[in-house]
Amino acid sequence: MQRQTFRTTLTLLAAAGLTAAVVPASATANQAPAQPVSETVAVDCAAEGQVRPGDYILACGDGNSRLTGLRWTSWGPDRAEGRGVNVVNDCRPYCAAGTFRSYPVTVRLDRAEVWEKQPDRKRFTEVTLTYTEGRPSLAREVTIPLTG
Repeated sequence: MQRQTFRTTLTLLAAAGLTAAVVPASATANQAPAQPVSETVAVDCAAEGQVRPGDYILACGDGNSRLTGLRWTSWGPDRAEGRGVNVVNDCRPYCAAGTFRSYPVTVRLDRAEVWEKQPDRKRFTEVTLTYTEGRPSLAREVTIPLTG
């Protein structure tokens, strides 16, 4: 009888150990990895915080200006820097009939402030674009507030 009780106990402990090892892994397998709380975000048009986005829409209302192919050289708590392409609608003769043109830029995100949506995080509130080859009818360097 003791032998049977020992076997049953051993089997139950082994099953419990397997369950403990398997359940947490399978429970988190479908979840996206959490962003570290310390990283400052760029808030996108959907009001979601992005860290090192590859693309970023600047003109949320109409999509007539966006950054593509972003490659970040640094991403810190107060400033982020990178390079990419600013794709801008020339709106000639009007925006619906305009042509999207591409301009290489350096990108700098600044002015990190507490993000109201997530007060334990900071978000960048300003982007500065420096056009490196050609530019739309704008100054060589343009600073734009980021809302979000």
